[in-house]
Amino acid sequence: MPPVMQAPYYLPTANEDDVFEKAWRGGLAIMVKGPTGCGKTRFVEHMAFRLGVPLFTVSCHEDITASDLIGRHLLIGDETRWQDGPLTQAVRQGGIFYLDEVVEARQDAIVAIHPLTDHRREMTIERLGGLKLSAPDGFALVVSYNPGYQSVLKDLKMSTRQRMVAIELGFPPPESERAIIVHETGVPPTVADDFVNVAVAIRRLEDSGLREVASTRTLVAAAILVSHGLQPLDAGVAAIAAPLTDDAELQRGLVEILRTYLT
Repeated sequence: MPPVMQAPYYLPTANEDDVFEKAWRGGLAIMVKGPTGCGKTRFVEHMAFRLGVPLFTVSCHEDITASDLIGRHLLIGDETRWQDGPLTQAVRQGGIFYLDEVVEARQDAIVAIHPLTDHRREMTIERLGGLKLSAPDGFALVVSYNPGYQSVLKDLKMSTRQRMVAIELGFPPPESERAIIVHETGVPPTVADDFVNVAVAIRRLEDSGLREVASTRTLVAAAILVSHGLQPLDAGVAAIAAPLTDDAELQRGLVEILRTYLT
């Protein structure tokens, strides 16, 4: 018998799971907004498992093109064969197509998803003679988006944003963040509490010069190091302070916060 798949662990902080499910059932595209490391991807994985549909994930970068999503002809032996891209696979099979950090993708790739985000719910494959595919029930297009990276050059155009239902995620409340750390790493609750206190202190800093703050992901990484025998302070430096900044003065300030809670 095949192994039983375990549901990805996710603790809702509001009604995001209900909004996602209702949007999915209504055939609406979904934009999951939130800071780095707050659990956007885990949330999408959780919802795909809960809804019982396949998940097709693409991590966006500046070289992603429409062909990477839709597909292309490949020379295999002495034959030219068409190979579906992940977007086409998702439309054919039904499921969730997830563009992680969508603002990193090229504009032509973003435009390629537009017909799937409105009433048409279809895509056209020009390289297959204009073949039209209609998205079946159960298909949903989902993107993640970090508002903290907004800029003139890297932001979602309003023509794209208004095609989607937005779900805003933040960092979990302290009691939920502690539960996540304990579940993911097995450290004692007291250790998880200490790391949560560190994160809360860093997140409260004003005009710190940090581009990002301590995320739930960094706390889990630090706790994993502790679970394998590293001292909490050393784990905090390696997984929290050092990744957040290369500036020596800012690092010293972060280490002082770590010493306050981890010694």
